[in-house]
Amino acid sequence: MKKGDSKKRNTPQPMEFIRALGIAFAALYLGIIISFFAKDQIYKKTGTPPLFADLLVVTLIAFVILFLFSLIVRLFLKDSHRNLSGQFLVAMDRIAQGDFSVRVGKDIPGRHPMAELAERFNTMAIGLDKVEQLRKDFVSNVSHEIQSPLTSIRGFAQALRKEGLTLEDHAHYLDVIEEESMRLSKLGDSLIKLAALESEQVQLTPQKYRLDEQLRKAILACEPQWSSKKLDLSADLAELSITADPELLGQVWANLLHNSIKFTPEGGSLHIALKQTGAEIEVNFTDTGIGIAADDQPRIFERFFKADKARRSSEGGSGLGLSIVKKIIDLHEGTIQVSSQIGQGTSITVRLKA
Repeated sequence: MKKGDSKKRNTPQPMEFIRALGIAFAALYLGIIISFFAKDQIYKKTGTPPLFADLLVVTLIAFVILFLFSLIVRLFLKDSHRNLSGQFLVAMDRIAQGDFSVRVGKDIPGRHPMAELAERFNTMAIGLDKVEQLRKDFVSNVSHEIQSPLTSIRGFAQALRKEGLTLEDHAHYLDVIEEESMRLSKLGDSLIKLAALESEQVQLTPQKYRLDEQLRKAILACEPQWSSKKLDLSADLAELSITADPELLGQVWANLLHNSIKFTPEGGSLHIALKQTGAEIEVNFTDTGIGIAADDQPRIFERFFKADKARRSSEGGSGLGLSIVKKIIDLHEGTIQVSSQIGQGTSITVRLKA
């Protein structure tokens, strides 16, 4: 059976509906004539008062009208529901096959009993479509991030087979392979961490501790990085305690410090401040780095987003660090804000409950 034939059979046709109405009105007219004739017979044979006979006629006519109306409405809605059911079945089959762009009920009137169901179905399909797009983007980004270090490892491994390599070249190739392997390992760790944070599998283990001491230790742990770039690093840390998960917040400070150091040119400056403002504790990282464009700032916490498109992947990381930072801050019911200008540096402020 052709698709067009199925649609024609299931969809009420205008001419068929008009023909049904014509038959109904003809039957109603015939019923009225019969009723008046019956009224005269009732009055002549039984002596029933005219008023009572009129009431009987009106009641009979009303029953005829209701019967015909319900018959037509039931017939019309039956065909309509059959058509809608067919739409839903086809739509569900397409969704099962991975097509989430399907929509139903475009021709359903707003007050139709199936309109709300169609709206909810379409809302579900739109949600599934967004999830599928996120999945595709995630797979594409992960594949891209993995491909880059794998290409380097494969290339330098092949180079090691060449004859006549000097000991210096040999050592350099091995260093590159080791660095790229570490990149892959860090990417895997970051993906696992982010997946756990997004699925809320990570449970906070809050405890009271000195936040200024934690920040100071994080700064000292990064000393080889900022000292090698001859950065002017300063810190203004008030003696403050906080009740939070020290391990998770430690990752926040490490990621923010590494970002500031990485994107601040040699000889630049980096300042870390800790203070309490009312019921909130503020931690601020201000650098004189390359800055972030205004259009990119709302997206820097997205997975795999890299504001500096020009930098090499080996220098830019995976683009997961700030996503992890945002998730950890959200778990602590805090906020993180960024203020930046191209060429003038970046300031990131974290606010947590005191």
